[in-house]
Amino acid sequence: MNIKKIPYQLIFGFLGLFLLSAGVSMAGFTFLTKDSPLSPSTSKTGGKVSRVDLTKPKTESCPINGAMFTKEEKEIWSKKRPMLAVVENHLDSRPQSGLSRADVVYEIVAEGGITRFLSVFYCGIADNDYIIGQIRSARVYFINYALEYGDRPLFVHWGGANNIDNNMPSGVKIKGQLDPRADAYKLLEKVGWVNGRYGNDMNGATNTGYPALFTDDRRMNLATEHQKVGSTDKIYEEAVKRGFEYEDADGKAWDTKFKSWKFIDDKAIDAPMYASIKFNFWDSMAGYDVEWKYDKATNKYFRFNGGVEHKDLENNEQLTAKNVAIVYAKEEGPVDKESHMLYTVTGKGKAVVFQNGSVIESTWEKAVATDRLKFFDENGSEIAFVRGQIWIEVLPAGNDISY
Repeated sequence: MNIKKIPYQLIFGFLGLFLLSAGVSMAGFTFLTKDSPLSPSTSKTGGKVSRVDLTKPKTESCPINGAMFTKEEKEIWSKKRPMLAVVENHLDSRPQSGLSRADVVYEIVAEGGITRFLSVFYCGIADNDYIIGQIRSARVYFINYALEYGDRPLFVHWGGANNIDNNMPSGVKIKGQLDPRADAYKLLEKVGWVNGRYGNDMNGATNTGYPALFTDDRRMNLATEHQKVGSTDKIYEEAVKRGFEYEDADGKAWDTKFKSWKFIDDKAIDAPMYASIKFNFWDSMAGYDVEWKYDKATNKYFRFNGGVEHKDLENNEQLTAKNVAIVYAKEEGPVDKESHMLYTVTGKGKAVVFQNGSVIESTWEKAVATDRLKFFDENGSEIAFVRGQIWIEVLPAGNDISY
């Protein structure tokens, strides 16, 4: 075999090209992973190093749920506005991310007896960047609750009930496909939250992308709709670009008209009478039945969903609440061919509030969407919440609760 000699200059040339290519590739890899919300240093809340000293005295009350935080945490949240995210609760999506950090959570049926959460993030995410999700589509009643969180809170979702059909000559769906009352996109435009890519509406399907909202590579084994999550820090960075910090681009503060609830300190009763709260949303959907078990030692209610402990993927902690408020709302539906539901969340109705191991038979009131949902006891006095996480369970009127 006749082997030709290869000039050493050519060998070193190829070697240099290889090293250059490798360097570029490594640089690109470093760039892509350096700020990735799911890089190893930030993928789990449990193992993170806080950006504040959490050992300092907790002297500052959160305006959302009354929980106590450090001055450093308040300095962080006071420069921002609340973030409200629509998080799914499909059986296949559990466990979700970040719900243990939410200040308030509303749970309502989205369709077919499958519940969904409107999770309010503000004070509880001040100490770090958190992954939240999985993010799903909006419903009109989620928007009607979100409207009570001041002027233009960040509304995070991935799609929503809408009347758009690009396959139709008219660009809209045929009559009966969507009930106009269920059109979430139309309501978002009506309240002024959508402004192309510049509104406080942060929609993963239309105007907000990576790194604020993205596909979670830890959930690639799930259906596509169960893979979408967000980074709280990156969402706030996107909000700053759009002019939404504590004040908006016009200098208007988000909390000018915000009405906070009343709060009280922990005071567990000596002999808790109600150690378990059980209810369902739809009789045929046992996987969404809820039980809250009271623990006197912590004065918290621990959540079970479908008969099992409901945990947060990010820290493996069971979800808890200091207050569980049941709201009975008029249910209507399915109202169209897409099986959308409607819940009347304005007006007034029956309610039950659980806190400190006791129960308060009550009523709820919310005259218009922008009003704060409030609870009143049998004497007509507003009920104060125990400082800490609040879960509001919106049940179809007439459903039973076992406690």
